[in-house]
Amino acid sequence: MKMTRQLLLLTSLALVIEFAGLTGKADAAYLESTDPMRVKQTYLDMIHMNEAWAAAVDSKSSLVVAVVDTGVDLKHPDLAGHLVEGVNLTQPGQKPYDDNGHGTNVAGVIAAVRNNDIGIAGMAPNTKIMPIKALESDGTGGEAKLGEGIRYAVDHGAKIVVLSLGLNKYSDYLAETVQYAEQHGVLLVAAAGNEGTSVKYPAAYPTVVGVGGATADKHADYRSNYGPELDIVAPWEVYTTALGGGYQYQDGTSMAAPQVAAAAALIWAKYPGLAPYQVRNLLEQTAEDLDADGWDPSTGNGLLRVDRALTVPYQEDRFEPNNTIDQAAKLSVHAVTHATLSSAQDQDWYAIDAPYSGTVQLTLRMEDAGAGIRVRKDAGTTWTTNGSDASGPITIPVSKGRTYVQLQTVDRSRQTALSYSLRTDFQIYRDPYEDNNKQYKAFVIPPRSQVIRGTFHEENDLDWFMIPLEHSGTLRLKLSTDTARIDPAILFQKEGEKSTLIDQSGDGATEVSSQMELLPGQYYIRVSNVKDYTEPITGEYTLEVEYSPKLIDPNEPNDKSYQATYAGLFSDYEGVFHKDDDVDWFEFRLNKDSLAELDFSNIPAARSLTATLYDSGHNELGSYKNESGSSSFHIEKTLSQGNYFVKLQTDKAFNNQMYRLNIGGYPIISGYIDIDGHWAQDAIVQMTDKQIISGYGNYRFAPDRPITRAEAAAVLARALKLNKQEELHFRDVDPSHWAYGEIAKMVMADLVDGYPDGTFGPDKTLTRMEMTQLIARSLNMTGKRRGNSPFTDVKESYWGVGILKQMFAEGWITGYPDGTFHPEEHATRAEFVTMLAKVLNR
Repeated sequence: MKMTRQLLLLTSLALVIEFAGLTGKADAAYLESTDPMRVKQTYLDMIHMNEAWAAAVDSKSSLVVAVVDTGVDLKHPDLAGHLVEGVNLTQPGQKPYDDNGHGTNVAGVIAAVRNNDIGIAGMAPNTKIMPIKALESDGTGGEAKLGEGIRYAVDHGAKIVVLSLGLNKYSDYLAETVQYAEQHGVLLVAAAGNEGTSVKYPAAYPTVVGVGGATADKHADYRSNYGPELDIVAPWEVYTTALGGGYQYQDGTSMAAPQVAAAAALIWAKYPGLAPYQVRNLLEQTAEDLDADGWDPSTGNGLLRVDRALTVPYQEDRFEPNNTIDQAAKLSVHAVTHATLSSAQDQDWYAIDAPYSGTVQLTLRMEDAGAGIRVRKDAGTTWTTNGSDASGPITIPVSKGRTYVQLQTVDRSRQTALSYSLRTDFQIYRDPYEDNNKQYKAFVIPPRSQVIRGTFHEENDLDWFMIPLEHSGTLRLKLSTDTARIDPAILFQKEGEKSTLIDQSGDGATEVSSQMELLPGQYYIRVSNVKDYTEPITGEYTLEVEYSPKLIDPNEPNDKSYQATYAGLFSDYEGVFHKDDDVDWFEFRLNKDSLAELDFSNIPAARSLTATLYDSGHNELGSYKNESGSSSFHIEKTLSQGNYFVKLQTDKAFNNQMYRLNIGGYPIISGYIDIDGHWAQDAIVQMTDKQIISGYGNYRFAPDRPITRAEAAAVLARALKLNKQEELHFRDVDPSHWAYGEIAKMVMADLVDGYPDGTFGPDKTLTRMEMTQLIARSLNMTGKRRGNSPFTDVKESYWGVGILKQMFAEGWITGYPDGTFHPEEHATRAEFVTMLAKVLNR
């Protein structure tokens, strides 16, 4: 059994030990007790003990607090008079003598004799300590001894049991023992733990007062465990009794818990009629808010204030006023509380902050068996329960974050108060990979690196995953958790082979596999909690899968130019570099003078890929590579018809990711790569050869792009060889405009006009009608009225119908095969050039 699965002491660090004979008395004006070391008990000032002592009752009957721990120094001069008979469960028949020191530390905080002119002052001076030794000398033990110790205390007259120890494992046996104590009127107080993670058991059980630690400046100590089960915090560091009659500084939640137990003893001495839950409520309702208003998972209900607990009247319903959603009282997802609905008109609103998505189970108990309470979530869905509990608990689905719950009596005419207890129990969500608790139900995950977050949402939950590997590679698994209640373990197995268990660490620790060299096949991964942690867990695990495939280069061998892989145009080719000096050669052919485009992509991070281009005679034509950090680069180069080679090299080998190469060849016609086979190819070539039109400077003519007014004016001015121009006065065309001269010539020739608002609109596109009119004006055509419209989509009322009639009659335009012309559609560059070529060739 791992040490972390045993009960452990919850003290952080023992400091210097001092003996009474070596320390002088403190200034009596500063202290209200005659104990010389009271000055070192600064934690008592944080919880206002002087004021509490002033308000305490000098009870004639000594209340018994059982310390279930490592025993107590039975001869310590500051404790000997405050002890009752206990028991040694680790060495039956022996006295419960402390062989570790921890139990003596705890006992001193509670019951060191006050005002005896030696040592320190215990918080509850009339309290008797029942020493119960349930832990070994090294501070470890099992849950069986813990449960036996609690039952012994209950059966032998203890009123309070303090448990400065804990374990991460939930236990049905301990849960039943805790319930046994509650049923017999005994209050349990336990330390939360010191690892900065989930609250330990038994502090995590709902009816146990779970105690965390606070720093001297009133904040939660970063080492103190936290979560929905935390009820209250007390000072982290104390000065207390030590073995051998001495004293020492000690810290941790082990030392915070006995402070709360002592406060409970003082409460019971003053108010002996209170039930355990009322003592617990009084401690919580009088605590001092720290980091947040109301309950919070880091400080619970706040810092222990013993003075308030002895002076502030007890409230059966400490949450009032909480009659509206805006006044909702904070409630933990794991708690037992008591409150009252004063009448049918009273409403109790609670705000429940769930640490994860899941469900919250509400268990209501009412003193009036005939009464009922209606529960409403977020003023929406409603449930009803009654005092006989016939309907059982209510299960409410919640999302991570805040949920509001409203309680109100079912009987809308009720005038008397209805007292109730409310227990909340949270269950985490079912992860999206379920149902995968058997190997044959394994959830299939893709063969790549990834992160999986899952939960153990039900009893004995196991999560199986299967990863199918098509390529050899390396695999590393890392399993971590956000709670110490999970002791994660990984089982790894190739289908049909022996499995490997990875479980080297303890509760809340991270498990990491070695880097495994794997062949293709199906591999199973089982994520689990250790076998004796069977209950559902409030927490998540994270499984990190790091997979690096060893890919096979399908083009090898291609290390020499004569081994070059032939690359067809516009096809993808992939490869890897198995060693630093690996070289990959490719060959491609262009059947026409072309613009070659070479695209390289999927280059791994921190790798440099160099591509060198050669002609068929192995003359170098250029060398190119990706920029630092870039996963791709692109090459464009005009090449004549023929064969070419590409040599690829990398600065560092990679075989877990394949680079990708795609070579394209675009025939160049009149300097363009986008007119080959186009219906207007001949007209574009003719106009380009005559230097009437040009492209966009990147080997593209864009024949199907709409033509602008400026482009049309420039082309037509060159085609008509216009020489004269006049100064333009358009406010959107100044002398710096690229088409200023051509537009000026067209205006001088009275072939184009501007708009009434004084603009020309050089970047506006021409419609097919405007294009036709412009060409018609260059031919001195004015249009004709007679005859019918030649196109089915042009009515006689259309403004340009005359021009269309004349241009159609004389054979300049034809329209579409269906008899339409689409006059208001954009005219393309190809359409304009074709019509212009027809005019020039007349």
